[in-house]
Amino acid sequence: MRVARYAVAGGDPQYGVVELAEDGGSHPETVSALTGDPLAGPVQLTGERRELDSVRLLAPVIPRSKVVGVGRNFAAHAAELGNEVPATPLIFFKPNTSVIGPGDPIGYPPTTNELSYEGELAVVIGRICKEVPAERVAEVIFGYTVANDVTARDLQKSDGQWARAKGYDGFCPLGPWISTHHTLAEAGDLTITTTVDGEVRQHGSTALMVRSITELVVYISSFTTLLPGDVILTGTPAGVGPMLPGQEVSVTVDGIGTLTNLVTRL
Repeated sequence: MRVARYAVAGGDPQYGVVELAEDGGSHPETVSALTGDPLAGPVQLTGERRELDSVRLLAPVIPRSKVVGVGRNFAAHAAELGNEVPATPLIFFKPNTSVIGPGDPIGYPPTTNELSYEGELAVVIGRICKEVPAERVAEVIFGYTVANDVTARDLQKSDGQWARAKGYDGFCPLGPWISTHHTLAEAGDLTITTTVDGEVRQHGSTALMVRSITELVVYISSFTTLLPGDVILTGTPAGVGPMLPGQEVSVTVDGIGTLTNLVTRL
């Protein structure tokens, strides 16, 4: 199942189930409305169905408390920036105000001269959890979406910590929807491709992650309580680089979807 958050003609956000042509169902390229927020409680279909291209897709989730990032979780990416793979997971936070959706502009702040894309698989948490054992990780995951961990690379270097470099408004595009049907094993072997103006810049696989989704959830939940709607960014493959105002950046995770945003100058 693919769960989207969307709006119709400037109306209030609502949730729905997306059916694509590739799913082989009887209502391809549509979204069927749900009665509420599936991350907050039980929902039902309302019976309302719309063409997918007639609605505006929003960020599929606005985390209730946090976005948890994982740095240097691909060895080749760590190496391309001159870093070693850390002995333990390198964790940082992005505020929920950094989250934007598909088609929303990524603002290029005047404080940076080196804004970079980082295409990633994102994990969406589905229930309150703490100290999750490895064998129960699948139970706390609602689904997966696509992320761009936008980073002001020069600020990351100069500040010595990453809050400003990764925390600006608009620095965490998510979308286009949440896929709830992937198993942990399937999510651990998905291709990630990032393009800038149609040119491939990143092409890797979650199979190359240093630490698996299970390991990350176990580690992160060992020190912080995860809430429904919290998002874990699992790291980016090699090939990160600059993006400039006017350029269109797309991140595709096979089996989930494509997230596209235009870079604009603030």
